[in-house]
Amino acid sequence: MRADQILHPTPEGLYCPPGDFYIDPVRPVHRALITHGHGDHARAGHGVVLATAQTLDIMAIRYGQDFAGQRQVANGPLRIHDTTVSFHPAGHILGSAQIAIQPDKGPKIVVSGDYCRRPNPVCAPFEPVPCDIFVTEATFGLPVFCHPDPLQEMSRLTASMAEFPDRPHLIGAYALGKAQRVIALARQAGIDGPIAIHGALQNLCDYHIAQGIDLGPLVPATADTVTAQLVIAPPSAFASPWVQRFRDPVIGFASGWMQVRARARQRGVELPLIISDHVDWPQVTNTIRELSPSEVWITHGTEDGLMRWCELEGVAARPLRLVGYEDEPE
Repeated sequence: MRADQILHPTPEGLYCPPGDFYIDPVRPVHRALITHGHGDHARAGHGVVLATAQTLDIMAIRYGQDFAGQRQVANGPLRIHDTTVSFHPAGHILGSAQIAIQPDKGPKIVVSGDYCRRPNPVCAPFEPVPCDIFVTEATFGLPVFCHPDPLQEMSRLTASMAEFPDRPHLIGAYALGKAQRVIALARQAGIDGPIAIHGALQNLCDYHIAQGIDLGPLVPATADTVTAQLVIAPPSAFASPWVQRFRDPVIGFASGWMQVRARARQRGVELPLIISDHVDWPQVTNTIRELSPSEVWITHGTEDGLMRWCELEGVAARPLRLVGYEDEPE
């Protein structure tokens, strides 16, 4: 069986005919396998959703208990029609997974979803899965993207807090994954006191704590007076009246895109923190070298740069040009 008969793009998303399922579909389908809980990958309305237990919990928190007709936890290898599928940690956010597809006849395909190779205190580390075809993201698929050590970025935050002790530091971070990672990194960097969080982060932070992730003392940033010097909020909050309660704040944003200075200026960011939950250029190219697949398929991101690299490395590659994927929507 040819690879494109095992997995190919459709308007709904990546479809596997021998298994009769879709991976991270952007429209409601009868059976969806979900890599992780971000809204551009995990959507409500499917007939059956198969995902890790944590991803299913996160989808229920975000969309309500009836987000799908049926839920199925991905425990161990599972038979789905003429395929065997398995889920493996992706290192992106809590519950994130790569999906391995082994048809009864044909090459083994691993769909990475979003993934990261740097240590992340709020989720399991990426697990390399040998495969014939590796489907990789290319969010930061250009050589210019070489992200620094996250703890190095957090040292810039602590230095700013020491330099401006009377100014609250408001850090924008996506509600799922990035916010909790920033909090955990702040603890590793020695910030032991209460951290204030926007109300939109409360339920997801509570879930991480219930899963055994120590985020330290958190206080709500919804009262009229917030005494904590460090405040974490979703980026959308910075365009709302909520931000006006803080006097002379230091505005920060934690994202891999903060390496692009124009983006930081456009957002009015005084303290850009280059902290990414995606692979940068060295990570994605080293991952391909490590797995040594016979072919690489490239999804959302800068496909041309990685295509050219694969060509120079003698690795067969092609773009999938999937639509509907972007930064985590707020």
